[in-house]
Order: sequence, then C-alpha cells, then structure tokens
Amino acid sequence: MDNQKAIVTSLKAFKEPALQEALLTHGQILHFQKGDTIVKIGQYVRFLPIVLKGSIRVFQQKEDREFSLYYVREGETCTMSLAAAYFNNKSVSHGVVMEPTELLIFPANFLTEWQLQFPSWNQYIIAMFRRRYDELINNFEGVVFEHMPVRIMEYLRRRVITDESRILNLSHQTIANELGTTRVVVSRILKQFEKEKKLKLLRGQIEIK
Repeated sequence: MDNQKAIVTSLKAFKEPALQEALLTHGQILHFQKGDTIVKIGQYVRFLPIVLKGSIRVFQQKEDREFSLYYVREGETCTMSLAAAYFNNKSVSHGVVMEPTELLIFPANFLTEWQLQFPSWNQYIIAMFRRRYDELINNFEGVVFEHMPVRIMEYLRRRVITDESRILNLSHQTIANELGTTRVVVSRILKQFEKEKKLKLLRGQIEIK
C-alpha cells in the first residue's frame, strides 16, 4: 500500500489529495511484458490506463498493414481509450506494450465524475486530448504531403534521437508497420539510401551515417 501511494502521489499532474486517494482506492497497479495487448479493436473500454513506466504503442490495423497513431509514455493515458470510454464506444485501435511496462488501471466510470470534481484531472484530460490531436495532425500531414522516402528518413532520424544511437535495432517490417506501408517498399527505399551512403544495412540493424 505504501508503495502504491508513493507511485500515485508521484503523478504530479494530480494535485488534489482527494484525487490521489481516489486513484489509490479504485486503481490497480499492474505489470505487463513486451508484446502484451492492452486494448483490441472492437473491444469496449471498461478501464483507463495511466503509464507509470514503459510505453504502449497505439495503432490501427487493416488486413496486413498497420499504422502507428502514437505512443503512450510515462505519466500519459491513451486518448483513444478515453474517447471510447466516454461515449461507450468500441475501441478503434490496438494498444500493445512495447517494453516491460507498469500501469495504473482504474474503472472508466469515474472519468466524468472526476472531471467535474477535480480541476487537475480536468486539465490532465484536456492536455491529453490536445497532445494527441497535435500528433495525429502531424501524422496526417506526413501521409498526405510527404513522399515515403522523406517519411522513412525522418522516422530514422527521430529514432536516432530517442535511442541515442546511430545503430538502430529495427526490422524493415517494423518501419513498415510504423508508417502504414509494406516491407517491400521499405526495403527498396532503404537499399537506395544505402547506395547513396546515407545508411548501412546490417543484420537486424540499420546504421545511420
């Protein structure tokens, strides 16, 4: 209990002691491993997760293609789950754990009550919607206005920054899933980048020059 309380109070967005106590009373701290599915397309969302440690990839899937919408990281919640819970709709996306992850999970029926009762919870929800809105608009602009080679190179550059390494442990299929294309297209573009000496293709890795 003391450990749970320390974790809940560490969520700095929630300022009211009564809200922290409500999260502690009604929430559960659960642990998930890489590859675990939190939410599936078509599932009614009866709970809301807040990431304490780790990350969740939220994506859509159609036939053999995937397209990443955003990642839920420490201190964040899933906006798609929020929307589904608010309107009692089925989820339109998958949520899959990308690394060992610790979640605070609580029943979705408290969402509206807490939003009316606690200003910091209301601010948190609005901030989450705004953050995801900006991310989705950026993704949309990339899909509509940028050619695939540009999108792939930008994705690799972002990964160099987040991974803090020029050698990326990435498969061609992973890049295809992130950007909503096929492995064949990714492989063709990466081979062209290699000819242009922008990168080097290794076994299961990509070295950015």
